[in-house]
Amino acid sequence: MNIVTSPVVREPSPDVADLIRSGVEIVLAAPPEWAADLNRAVMSPSGMAPIVADERLLEIALQINAGNLAHWAQSNLDAPGDRVSVNVTEQTTAFIRELVRRGFDAGALDSFRTAQNVAWQIWMQICFGLTTDAVLLRELLEVTSASIATFIDDTVAELARQLGVARAELAGDTHAQRRAAVALILEGAPISPARASDQLRYSIDGPHTAMILSGDVDMPPDELETACEAVMIASGVQRRLTVLAGAAELWVWVPTAQLVVDPALAAHPEVRVVAGSPGVGREGFRRSHFQALECRSLLSQMGSSARFAVYDDLRLLSAMSEDRKRVDEFVHEALGDLATADPVLHETMRIWMAEQCNAAAAAARLYTHRNTVVRRIARAQELLPAPLSSSSAAVAAALDIVRWRR
Repeated sequence: MNIVTSPVVREPSPDVADLIRSGVEIVLAAPPEWAADLNRAVMSPSGMAPIVADERLLEIALQINAGNLAHWAQSNLDAPGDRVSVNVTEQTTAFIRELVRRGFDAGALDSFRTAQNVAWQIWMQICFGLTTDAVLLRELLEVTSASIATFIDDTVAELARQLGVARAELAGDTHAQRRAAVALILEGAPISPARASDQLRYSIDGPHTAMILSGDVDMPPDELETACEAVMIASGVQRRLTVLAGAAELWVWVPTAQLVVDPALAAHPEVRVVAGSPGVGREGFRRSHFQALECRSLLSQMGSSARFAVYDDLRLLSAMSEDRKRVDEFVHEALGDLATADPVLHETMRIWMAEQCNAAAAAARLYTHRNTVVRRIARAQELLPAPLSSSSAAVAAALDIVRWRR
């Protein structure tokens, strides 16, 4: 067993304490290229390759390292040379648990060592610019070298301890089994329904609707779970199958064909949900999930800000969206000047057409007066390049594309 012994942290002289404060003020106002150097260092260890491949995990890892640098600097601004406490946050704890769930070991912590080396190179450059007094410079480098090394050693030791604790806690968790069983079903492997139900604690024989819930990487760890529970309550279901697909992503199946999402998301503005079409049995389980994945991909391609979408609403767009340039051409050919008009006109026209050109019904859905709808429709038709009577199908399809891009 290798025992790492950190240098002894010592109290600096008053002059060196002032130099440390001056140096860390420079660190706290660091230019972007410093962060870029640190990020490259964090991504370089071989143990980081799987994390680098996961955009969400990588972003969290980079945020943690940037937070550690700022924490060390701020601590030395307040108390130069003192031993710096480990910067353990909720984000760090969630990251460690996610590493364990993904099967990572302590090798994933090597990034902290490489970040230390780059940080030390940057810090030395700062120190040589702070003083030309050889005696003060030597003490400055000795004190801060011990401080940085001790902080990193303490950090890695604490995170390794958390890895061990999380591994022990999750040893009896059925998540790995669930994930393996789900993978087999999605791949089309001949796993028996009885075995699948036993491992999943969820029957694959009945109706299903698949959802993907996601959010930003800095979202509180329980936010997706809470939002998912709200969707279940709104949809009137009491069971679900959940797979942790990433640092801020859940794959969920619920045994219902009647999913209610919009009201449930009102209290969770940072959560995004996409859903597949309802399905039945093993094939419905697979198809609904793949449709949810395609739905998410389509929204991403269009840069859509929609917080909830169902594959059925995007089915036409899915069939048309292989060539983005051709889709753009189609929209402008179908809508003409209406393509760049007020979005209110787009939505009014879309709802009016969906209601079989019934102005009263459209007004009820839009919560406005019938005459308002009539005026908007008249204006929208003026902007079309061809009469609606000869292009209604193309106009309806183009308006649907514009809706989701918006």
